Amino acid sequence: MRQASSSPLTLGTALLLLVPPLLWAGNAVVGRMVNDLAPPITLNFLRWVGAFVLLLPLAHSVLRRDSPVWVHWRRYALLGLLGVGCYNSFQYLALRTSSPINVTLVASSTPIFMLGLGALFFGQRIRGRQIVGAALSIAGVLLVLCRGDLQALWQVQWVIGDIYVLIATAAWSWYSWLLSQPKDPPSLRSDWAGFLMAQVVFGLGWSGLFTLGEWHTTAAQLHWGWPLALALMYVAVGPAILAYRCWGLGVQRVGPNIAGFFANLTPLFAALFSTLALGDTPRLFHAAAFVLIVSGIVVSSRQPSR
Repeated sequence: MRQASSSPLTLGTALLLLVPPLLWAGNAVVGRMVNDLAPPITLNFLRWVGAFVLLLPLAHSVLRRDSPVWVHWRRYALLGLLGVGCYNSFQYLALRTSSPINVTLVASSTPIFMLGLGALFFGQRIRGRQIVGAALSIAGVLLVLCRGDLQALWQVQWVIGDIYVLIATAAWSWYSWLLSQPKDPPSLRSDWAGFLMAQVVFGLGWSGLFTLGEWHTTAAQLHWGWPLALALMYVAVGPAILAYRCWGLGVQRVGPNIAGFFANLTPLFAALFSTLALGDTPRLFHAAAFVLIVSGIVVSSRQPSR
C-alpha cells in the first residue's frame, strides 16, 4: 500500500502542526480537572456531540442520502473508530488511572509507532535520519518528564493506565496513516468540515456504544455545572475541531512520519502549562528539551540529497 506523496516541511506547515499539540496539552489539563465531574468515556462522547453540533451548519450536506460518505462508509467508520471513538476515550481513561508522567512518557512513543506502522503496512521506508530524529525527540520528552533528573525515570511505576495510553497512541498513529491515503472523493477531501463530519458521524456511533458499556459496567455519574460545561466547550472547539483540522492538513502536506514528531511537543507544552498554573518559572531543562524536540523535527524532515 502506497502513501500519498509528501512535501517538504515549510514554516507555514510547521506553524500549522504546532496548533494541535498546544490544544492537546490543554486537553490533558482539562481532562484532569474534570476527572470527578464526568466519566472518561462519557466525557469523550459529550466532547464529540458538541463538535457534531458545531459542525452541523457547515457540513450538513454530508448527511444527505446521496453523499459520497455512504459509498465509502467503511473507510470513515474506521477513521471514526480510531480518531474519535478510541483515541481520547483511552486517553481520558488513562488520566484517571495513571499518573501524568506515565501518560506522557508512553505517549512519547508516537514517532516509533508512526515509523513502525508505516514500514509494516504502508510501504514506507525508514531512513536513518528518521531514527535519529525520533531519538532526539523522545530524549527531549524524557528530559521534561524527569524534570532534568534522569534518576526519576527509574522510579516510575507502571499501571493499567499506561496500557490505555499505549492503545491510544497506536490508534492515533494508525488513524494518521489512514489520513495520508488519497482514497477520499475530491469534493469531500477539499471540504474540511465535511471531511471531519464524515468521521464524527461514525465516531459518535462507536463512542456511544462505548459509553453505554461504561454506564452498564461502572458506577458512572455526571455532575453538571459551569465547570463541566466550560470544559466541554473547550474540548469540543479546540482539541476536537481546530486541532483535528490542523492535524489533517499537516498530515496531508508532509505525511504522518514528520507530523508525528510534532505530537511530541504535547508533553512539553503540558509541562509549561503546569508550570504556569503552579506559579513557577520555566527552568533550564525546559529550554533544553525544546531544543532536542525541535532538532528531532528538523533532522527527520530534511529531504535526502540527490
